[in-house]
Amino acid sequence: MSGVLVVMQRSGADWHRMSWETLAAGQQLAAQTGQTVSAAVVGDAGELVSKKLDRVYTVDHPLLSIYTADGFTAALEQLIRKISPSIVLFPHTYQVRDFAPKLATRFNQVLVSDAVGFRVESGAPIFVRQLFQGKLNADVKPGGAEPHFASIQAGAFRADQLEAGASQVEQFAPGLTADIIRAKPQEPFRESARAVDLTSADIIVSVGRGIKEKDNIPIVEELAKALGAELAASRPICDSGWLPMERQVGSSGQTVSPKMYLAVGISGAIQHLVGMKGAKTIVAINKDANAPIFEVADYGIVGDLFEVVPALVEAVKKAKS
Repeated sequence: MSGVLVVMQRSGADWHRMSWETLAAGQQLAAQTGQTVSAAVVGDAGELVSKKLDRVYTVDHPLLSIYTADGFTAALEQLIRKISPSIVLFPHTYQVRDFAPKLATRFNQVLVSDAVGFRVESGAPIFVRQLFQGKLNADVKPGGAEPHFASIQAGAFRADQLEAGASQVEQFAPGLTADIIRAKPQEPFRESARAVDLTSADIIVSVGRGIKEKDNIPIVEELAKALGAELAASRPICDSGWLPMERQVGSSGQTVSPKMYLAVGISGAIQHLVGMKGAKTIVAINKDANAPIFEVADYGIVGDLFEVVPALVEAVKKAKS
């Protein structure tokens, strides 16, 4: 095989949503390079059988029932050496960051991490990475012998662009022994109960410095409640302690890709844009018609948020009644 292999991530019956975004990237990359695309997953194939793939490799071994970097690296190394893909893609998750650089090193390669896009020149991929908190884009052309390895940033591709189809499932049983697992996994880390996972929200209402003071936050919070949305914020709001840090969106916060992202009083600094650019629909409310947020917005309202937001709340409530 010479093609694109996408390594998916799941925990039990749950798929990591970034896996589907990376699979969409893999389909697009394969189409542009004239190759096939396959997927690999530790565990059963599940919904992968309904995607347009050349093959789904299910990697199964008792030593892989609990994640370890040693186990996943050894198993995937064996699979990659068997099928010889030209490109291996991963979702840029915490788990991938733990083992993928080690896996790439096994092939005398590096991991092109957190790519936000790619283009193809002379049949070869050139990945795009962001530098200096998104202020600059850098082109990275993998060198050396194949396979090449890259991880895809959350929100860089849309899962709804996945092509449906039918794929053949092939089981792969790696040869693993207990002595290669040097780590002793403990119970998975769980954040506090109040922590918010904005990455799973369908609608997000985010507030910025245009709200002026903490006492005005309830104005935007009311809109979030009316829409059934999660409340988020830009960094200055969280740095000021007006909302908890877990609700921050941006390069130093969470990266999100909801169905709708409503930015209220947010100017659109690049550090914030890199965290929400994957939203399917972006709505911006800002009194400055030249605010950078309008450059990425699908819909924009130039006006005073203290007038616009209450009017929107009433409109939403009326529509729901």
